[in-house]
Amino acid sequence: MSLAVAIQMDPVSTIDPDADSSFALALEAQRRGHALYHYLPTALTYRHGRVVAQARPFSVQRSKTDFAALGDPETLDLQGVDVVLMRQDPPFDLQYIGCTHLLDRIHPETLVVNDPVAVRNAPEKLFVTHFHELMPPTLITYDRAEIMAFRKQHGDIILKPLYGNGGAGVFHLRPDDQNLNSLLEMLLTATREPLMVQQYLPAIREGDKRIILVDGKARGALNRVPAAEETRANLHVGGRAEKAKLTKRDHEICEAIGESLRRQGLIFVGIDVIGGYLTEINVTSPTGLQEIGRFDGVSLESDIWDVIEERHGETRRGLPV
Repeated sequence: MSLAVAIQMDPVSTIDPDADSSFALALEAQRRGHALYHYLPTALTYRHGRVVAQARPFSVQRSKTDFAALGDPETLDLQGVDVVLMRQDPPFDLQYIGCTHLLDRIHPETLVVNDPVAVRNAPEKLFVTHFHELMPPTLITYDRAEIMAFRKQHGDIILKPLYGNGGAGVFHLRPDDQNLNSLLEMLLTATREPLMVQQYLPAIREGDKRIILVDGKARGALNRVPAAEETRANLHVGGRAEKAKLTKRDHEICEAIGESLRRQGLIFVGIDVIGGYLTEINVTSPTGLQEIGRFDGVSLESDIWDVIEERHGETRRGLPV
C-alpha cells in the first residue's frame, strides 16, 4: 500500500537528522514506499471549500549534510492525499490553533496525525490536568496572591508560562529566593496567559523521563538528566539522554491515560514523568524516537506507521477513526 503523505513542519534546514523525530517518521514512510511532500504551516490555504498547500516533493536519507531533497513547488490539494502529519514545533499559539481548524476541514477523509481537534483541545500543560491525581501539586492562575499562598505551602516551586515550550521561561524558586515578585511582574506584563506553578520535585536531578505512547500504549522511554547548573532536562538546553526502563509506576500512568489518548485519535504522544509524577502530555510534535531507537534497538516510528496505515484503511472502509 503506497500512500501520499504530506508533512506539515518547519523548514527542512532546521532538521537534525540524528535526533529529529519527524525525520525518522519520514524515513520510515519512504522505506514503506510512501510518497512524501513537505510544506510549511504558513503554506496552508482555504479556498472555497478546499484546503490546499504550496508543497514540494520530499525525500530523505541518512546523511550528516545531504539528508533531504526538495522538488519543485506545487499546489497540493490536501483532500487528495492520504495522510497529513502535523509536525511543526510549538509554541502552541494562534498559528498552531489556526492550522488545526484548517486541517479539521479534511480529517478524517484525509487522515491527520494527530487528530487536529484533539491537538487543539490538548495543550500540553492543560491537557495533563485531566489526570490531576497523577500530577504533583499544581496551580494555574493569573492571581499573584494564589501564587504566594502556593509558595508558602510548598516552599520549593517551579514557575513557568502555561503555553511555553522547550523549557523556555522555566524558573526554579527556592524558599529563600527573593526574585518571585520581580518574576511575576515581568511574566504577567509580558504575556496575557496564566502561569503554571508546581511543587519542585527533587527527583528531577535523577532525570525527566520521556515515555512514548503509540495509540495509547507505552512503547519506550528515555531519561533526560539536567546539567549540573540546570533545572531543565530538555536535551537542547544541555540535558543528557540516558537509557531508561518502564517501571511499574510508569505503566500505571500510561494505563490511566492510554484509552483517552487512543479514543481522541492521539496516535503519537510523549509524556514526561518526574519522580513518579506525570508533568506533561505532549501531543503537538513529540520527540524522542531516535534516542530510544539507539538505546533499545527498536523502531517506534515503524510502530507509529503500522497504526497510521491501519487507521487509513479503516477510513477507506468507512469505519469510525
